[in-house]
Order: sequence, then C-alpha cells, then structure tokens
Amino acid sequence: MLWLGVAYLGALAALFLTAFWGQNSFTGEVERVWNVDNFRTLVTVDVYRTITLRTLGIAALVTVLDAVIAFPVALYMAKVASPRAQRLLVIAVLMPLWASYLVKAYAWRSMLGHGGLVSWLARPFGLDTPGYGLAGLIIVLAYLWLPYMILPVYAGLERLPDSLLEASADLGARNVSTLARVVLPMAMPAVVAGSIFTFSLSMGDYIAVKIVGGANQMLGNVVYDNVGAANNLPLAAAVATVPVVVMLGYLAAARRTGALEQL
Repeated sequence: MLWLGVAYLGALAALFLTAFWGQNSFTGEVERVWNVDNFRTLVTVDVYRTITLRTLGIAALVTVLDAVIAFPVALYMAKVASPRAQRLLVIAVLMPLWASYLVKAYAWRSMLGHGGLVSWLARPFGLDTPGYGLAGLIIVLAYLWLPYMILPVYAGLERLPDSLLEASADLGARNVSTLARVVLPMAMPAVVAGSIFTFSLSMGDYIAVKIVGGANQMLGNVVYDNVGAANNLPLAAAVATVPVVVMLGYLAAARRTGALEQL
C-alpha cells in the first residue's frame, strides 16, 4: 500500500509541476520555464470559468439525484426486505458494475435518441426525449454512479439499531417523524460517504459527455482534448488541478461529518 501511495502522490506532484510550465506557440514543445500563465488563463478566459461551473453544477445535481433515489432503495434493503431479498437486491445493485462503461453509455445514447426507447415511452404523455445535451448527460451520469451511492447508504442503514426505531415508535412517533428525526440524521454520514464517489466520478468524467452531452464540455474532456489533439500538456495539467483542489476541499468537509469512517 505504501508504494501505491508514493506512486499516486508522485503523479500528483508531477501534475502540479507540469501546470507551471509553458508551451512554445510555434513548435508546440513543452518549455520548462516557470510561470503561472496557465492558471491565469483558467481565471481570465470566460470559457474555462463556464466549463468549471458547469462541471461542478452537473456533479452536484447528479449527487443530489442519486441520493434521492438511493435512500429509499437502501432503506428498503436494510430494514424491510427479508435476508434472502437483501442478498438478491445487493446483487441487482452490483450487476450494472459488471457491465462495460461504454456499453452502458452507448445503450443510453440509443435510448435517448429520437425514435429511441425514451421517446417511445414519453410520446403517450405528449413529451419527447431530452436527447443529447445536459439533461441527457445528467440522466446517464446519475444511472452510472447510482450503485456507488446505494451501497454506502445501505451499509450505514444496516448498522442502524432496530431498537432505536422501536423506541421511537413506542414513544408515539409516527413513521415520518422517525424517518426525519432518527433515521436521516444517523444515515447522513453514509449519504455523504456515497456523495464522495458520485461527485468525484461525475466531475472527472470525460467519456459520457462525448457520447450523450452534445456540444457541451466538462473539465474531464477539456483535459483529454488538451492532452490529445491540442497537445498542450501544461494547460491540461492546470485544468486537472481544478477537480483535485475541489475534491480536497470536499473531503475536508466530509471528514467533519464522519463520512470517511463509513467508507
């Protein structure tokens, strides 16, 4: 484990160092001259600010959607379902993780397209498919990362003593009051733990946005494009530092809730 930590931290250190280098505008070669031009570009150029805010907003919305969907599913699995049903439900939650990311993303692309399954199901209600864009991207990311929210919440609720729920009922509390005053506060660290996965994975995604995001860009595919077609490694490294810094702040905030102990 030590060497993995050293390799990871070494890679991050190399990333930060590269972000302070430049690129020769004529030859395209990396120039190892220390400067902050790449970070100045991120701050002053409107398109990078827009992409950063869009990425954070999408990641936050995907996290909220996954939490809203995952909580009742995890609550049923942990406190209502029989032991046999629990095992089957856990397998059902894990099964999508066994499928290829690309297979799932392209399956959603076919469903979101005009004439696809979503369009066919929405037509009787006078609706249409969201198509390729931000709405479709949020749907796909919420689907892809939902298991990473369900499993930590399920684990947290499973550790919740049944005696607390029984005591709340004995004291005359209704189910809604028990849910709001007992279950939710005690499950919140598990929800925050799950949000670490959904938020970070959504923020770093660069494939789904290419498949179903239409013309929209996120930080991940900006990094990918600058490493590939643009061949601007210093700017790519500077862009990549944004999600790293955001996640460091997110983890510091999550640590205060006790969420890291739920992982």
